[in-house]
Amino acid sequence: MPKFAANLTMLFNELPFLDRFEAAAKAGFTGVEYLFPYDFQPEELAERLKANGLTQVLHNLPAGDWAGGERGIATLPGREAEFQAGVDKAITYATALGCKQVNILSGIPKNVDPADARRVFIENIKYAAPRLKDAGIKLLIEACNTRDIPGFFLNNSTQAFEILDEVASDNLFFQYDIYHMQIMEGDLAPTIKANLPRIAHMQLADNPGRNEPGTGEINYPFLFNFIDEIGYDGWIGCEYKPKTETVAGLNWLPK
Repeated sequence: MPKFAANLTMLFNELPFLDRFEAAAKAGFTGVEYLFPYDFQPEELAERLKANGLTQVLHNLPAGDWAGGERGIATLPGREAEFQAGVDKAITYATALGCKQVNILSGIPKNVDPADARRVFIENIKYAAPRLKDAGIKLLIEACNTRDIPGFFLNNSTQAFEILDEVASDNLFFQYDIYHMQIMEGDLAPTIKANLPRIAHMQLADNPGRNEPGTGEINYPFLFNFIDEIGYDGWIGCEYKPKTETVAGLNWLPK
């Protein structure tokens, strides 16, 4: 059965953030992920991981003014220096947390020519990938659905794999979010199987609603068995909104 990581941005919201590490461990998780670590000192996060026997599976690079609606800056011309500083910051945190992969959110390039957005994105990836490799950290890119995030630049797997091909880095991978890809393209199992060597991480939620598995249309028991059978050995991040209280909604989680 796949390895599941609790997404502490979305799960255990009944508790203050730093208390969610212990709650995740008590619920049976051995790995955690979350959007960003940067509101805390790396040492205090590392202490929570160690105290609860948890692996830090993933976090994102700095993504601009999140509260102001930005969802990444990697496709925004004129923000390259900020992106590069974010790479250094992400390396500092990931190294302190023992995190072996970080994700780029491409962003919402408003009033930017799509060709310019793509060019800047590829240039930023080419800057980040070798620096992260030197630090022993994989670089991931993620496609998000345009219903939840209108205007998000990277929104399907075909587009993502084209970018992987163009960058041609041995340290660039795809983060396959099952929920986002169900909305944008479906055909989950064949796409995962065909591209398995380039998928370093997965995330899940059911559709519609972005709630826990078993609440929507995705056949997760089949998909978990399928992912096992084809040999996926990475983590699956549980990036969903619990319908009620987090622990009460964990009956889907294989024992």
